[in-house]
Amino acid sequence: MTTTDEIEEIELGLLLDGIAKVYGYDFREYAEASLKRRMIQWLSTSGFDSFGQALPHILRNPVIFEGLLRGITVNVSAMFRDPFVFKTIREQVTPYLKTYPFVKIWHAGCASGESAYSMAILLEEEGLKGRFRIYATDIDREVLSKAQQGIFPLKEMRQFTHNYQKSGGRSSFSDYYTARYDHAMLMPSLKEEIVFASHNLAGDGEFGEMQMVLCRNVLIYFKEHLKDRALNLFHSCLADGGFLCLGTKETLDGRSIAPYYQEIAPHTRIYRKRYA
Repeated sequence: MTTTDEIEEIELGLLLDGIAKVYGYDFREYAEASLKRRMIQWLSTSGFDSFGQALPHILRNPVIFEGLLRGITVNVSAMFRDPFVFKTIREQVTPYLKTYPFVKIWHAGCASGESAYSMAILLEEEGLKGRFRIYATDIDREVLSKAQQGIFPLKEMRQFTHNYQKSGGRSSFSDYYTARYDHAMLMPSLKEEIVFASHNLAGDGEFGEMQMVLCRNVLIYFKEHLKDRALNLFHSCLADGGFLCLGTKETLDGRSIAPYYQEIAPHTRIYRKRYA
């Protein structure tokens, strides 16, 4: 006799197979525990009684699928999150980036854009204004639309300011935004150096040669095979001597590309690609 939990697993598997075939988003290589938790949470607010009931609606209605997509993807971010990482980038990475006439940076899994804007501020302060382009990508088109607006709740600015100061910020953080009612609008000039685009790490290709790749707190949600795919993608587009920045809970230890990299400072998870 098949149990209720076993039926749910079967329905969930069929749904993930269908999403991959219909929409091209393959979540079958995402870590099972966290993926299932987020999908069950979505189901509890969806109006459907089971994944089996939801399946035909999701596969036939892109609007319903987009709602599920927002439930699956994790969009938790902050400006200058982990300030010591940005301080290390400022002090130990930008001196090398300055040696290039033009710097290209890929920020994979940018969520609502806080980290991408943080990098833009940092690079401008380090004298690279007009000499860099940040390609900020994410799987969720709606969250990308929010990122492009550069508007954040004003209540978050206090924490963002604290992070900015601890990261070695050279100015007053309030110079970078305008307060309107209960929101803060980032200065339009910051957007000029950032290209926001949809990208799926489970199936899409690379963005050409980069001097730096950031993918922070994304790989922890992937199974081993998808982690390797993403890391090999970053490796193939990263120039020799370029930098790969992961989340503080992520590492290259035990990965096939690990011999090609060296962490530039302990616990930062900022790796430099060795010259061939």
